[in-house]
Amino acid sequence: MSRPESLLALAPVIPVVVVDRVDQAVPTARALAAGGVPVVELTLRTEAALEAIAAIAEEVPEVVVGAGTVTTPSLAKEAADAGAAFLVSPGATPGLLGALADTGLPFLPGTATVSEVLAALEAGCRELKFFPAEASGGIAFLKSLTTVTPAARFCPTGGITLSSAPDYLALSNVGCVGGSWLTPADALRDGDWDRVTALAAEVATLGEGRAG
Repeated sequence: MSRPESLLALAPVIPVVVVDRVDQAVPTARALAAGGVPVVELTLRTEAALEAIAAIAEEVPEVVVGAGTVTTPSLAKEAADAGAAFLVSPGATPGLLGALADTGLPFLPGTATVSEVLAALEAGCRELKFFPAEASGGIAFLKSLTTVTPAARFCPTGGITLSSAPDYLALSNVGCVGGSWLTPADALRDGDWDRVTALAAEVATLGEGRAG
């Protein structure tokens, strides 16, 4: 799939996935796509992550694969070199923001405070991650930003569930949410791809009828 113009428009929920083995990556991506979710954010929390990103990029071109938990400039470069189509960081220092931009890839820098949102906006970023969403004020906090930082749009991630996702998606400054519930660890471990597809199908239509 070609590089996305807007990361927030790929799907109402971006699956946040942790793979322990490379052989889990391609079946997970295909299962998500079968359920109507053509995007996956593989977190760089395991040794298998970079190779898994490369495998999805090569073998599942219909899925936009990104790298999450990008915490250092070197990880940003490594993820880009592995074939990631976008990058996501849990936070954003000036150095990390620069490194993310230097890859030429679209990215979602992590923010959790008004000052961090303002810093990201000053750096030219309009699409941001809000993390950890529930622990940082959740829906009430994001509502308060609609008038303070109207240029910013968010992908809140952290503690969001299938039941709470629609309330986040109803906010005017939220384009999508990040969720780990679509790819439970036991489903990946056991190769229960039908379960992953079913979970993806539950969220694939959440954003229907919303304004862009």
